[in-house]
Amino acid sequence: MTLSVCVVTPSFNQGRFIARTIESVLSQGAADLEYVVCDGGSTDETIDTLKRYDSRLRWISERDKGQAEAVNKGLRATSGEVIGWLNSDDVYYPGAIQAVVKFFESHPDVDVLYGDGYHIDEHDHRIELYYTEPWNVERLKDVCFLCQPAVFFRRRVIDRFGALDERLQYCLDYEYWLRLALGGAKFAYLHEVLAGSRLYAETKTLGARVKVHQEINEMMLVCLDRVPDRWLFNYAHAVLDEREMSREKRFRFVLAVSALSLYASLRWNKRISWNMFQTTARWVSENAQTTIREVLGK
Repeated sequence: MTLSVCVVTPSFNQGRFIARTIESVLSQGAADLEYVVCDGGSTDETIDTLKRYDSRLRWISERDKGQAEAVNKGLRATSGEVIGWLNSDDVYYPGAIQAVVKFFESHPDVDVLYGDGYHIDEHDHRIELYYTEPWNVERLKDVCFLCQPAVFFRRRVIDRFGALDERLQYCLDYEYWLRLALGGAKFAYLHEVLAGSRLYAETKTLGARVKVHQEINEMMLVCLDRVPDRWLFNYAHAVLDEREMSREKRFRFVLAVSALSLYASLRWNKRISWNMFQTTARWVSENAQTTIREVLGK
């Protein structure tokens, strides 16, 4: 018997994109597909668009606390054995659900399946291939290499690990993948392009990078009891980018990144790892030598 599939789309004021999202789901041709859109009370053209699809999907529109609550509503409102979560500005590519179902049917032990995806612009043009890696739980602690719209999981995952953490606004997907992986869920990588993840200036992750990294660091403390050095370095770069600090003055920039990274380590980890100390010391030493050579060479 073919596995049943449901797709949940959280939505809020993405009227210019949501029709493309919906069409990408409905055009999959999946038998007995459950499709639910959970809208947070949009005030743009979203509701008019949803009304046009009344006979082909279910939708609700009411105020919510954010994306995680919207997804959780959809999870509770569906019963499909395989779950896809597709944001209202992302798209599935043709054949995605068929490929996912085929894989799950032949690998009954797999709990979570992730594929490849593209970053796409506002006009659906492909920008670049989303960075993805073969499965490795240790690497996941340092890099979120799963493309969220290209991730599918079995309903038994929710029964075992619960739903999304509604306190999170930015890294709700990353926290979920870590929670599942650390809890023993089995992940598999399907080397096929399944989805397009839209990348544009107004996306919440690009528009609030420092807040994103602060939330990731707080989340890491809960999941791992420490923040990996790589995320502390990323936080330092995000802060300096927000301050629009020029990288042309290389030595000054390296000093600032190093100082902010050490501060972040003390802030979140209450200590500085030997690796971070060595790394920042090497950066400063190498760039100091380069600067001295440049000065002497003039």
